[in-house]
Amino acid sequence: MATQKRPVKADLNIQAQILKQLPSPVMAVDKDMRIIYVNDSAMDMTEKPENEMIGKLCYSIFNTADCQTDACCMKKALITGESYSNRTEAIIKDEELNAEYYAVPLKDDDGKIIGGLEFIVDITKQVQYEQSLIEQSKTIHKLSTPTIKLWEGILVLPIIGVVDSIRAQNMMETMLDKIAETYSRVIILDIFGVAAVDTAVAQHLIKIAKATKLMGCDCILSGISPPVAQTIVQLGIDMESIHTKSTLADAFEEALEIMKLKVTEQ
Repeated sequence: MATQKRPVKADLNIQAQILKQLPSPVMAVDKDMRIIYVNDSAMDMTEKPENEMIGKLCYSIFNTADCQTDACCMKKALITGESYSNRTEAIIKDEELNAEYYAVPLKDDDGKIIGGLEFIVDITKQVQYEQSLIEQSKTIHKLSTPTIKLWEGILVLPIIGVVDSIRAQNMMETMLDKIAETYSRVIILDIFGVAAVDTAVAQHLIKIAKATKLMGCDCILSGISPPVAQTIVQLGIDMESIHTKSTLADAFEEALEIMKLKVTEQ
């Protein structure tokens, strides 16, 4: 009869070396949050030797935005016995870095909490990349919703493609900024390039029109195609608060009337 082999366990020295040589900073604290262990990566991050860290309060070495607050994951782990993680900012070597850290409670054989273990990951480059993507996205949105000065006091915003909540918010911000910048009294919102209008899109357009009105600027909605007009009627959407015209030319003519202007041939 074959005998079942017992799994081979690493001895304590090898286990200690594994923790010591992990590429991410690791520290352990007692219940008073005084450091009782740091690995090589933690010493490399702080540029402090082990003897300058052992016995010190953890927040005096790893100074983060969560330290000494209720958001501190280590504090919560020591109280509840559960594991926690969070993103935060830290000041290390007088430099600010973004970090993601994980705190787990340390327990004795009886299950009593005797301290905590914390793993730290420097995500500064990742956060910078995410912020770069956000800025690029904002730039793309701005380029996709150009507000054009059509005449003195008259702006036009041609809309092409799909209008979602994010784009609608960006459109509103762009329009309001341009109105404030140019002191315009009329803005034409041309939706000729919008293939479909549903309830959500219509509500966005109504909100934009109301916002421009609060800025003392009349909003004219132009470019309403027959299919879009039928959809608005079928959905029962109230568009009475918005000036509507079928073409941009008609909208421009009404804008001139609002401005009490008239184009005449020489």
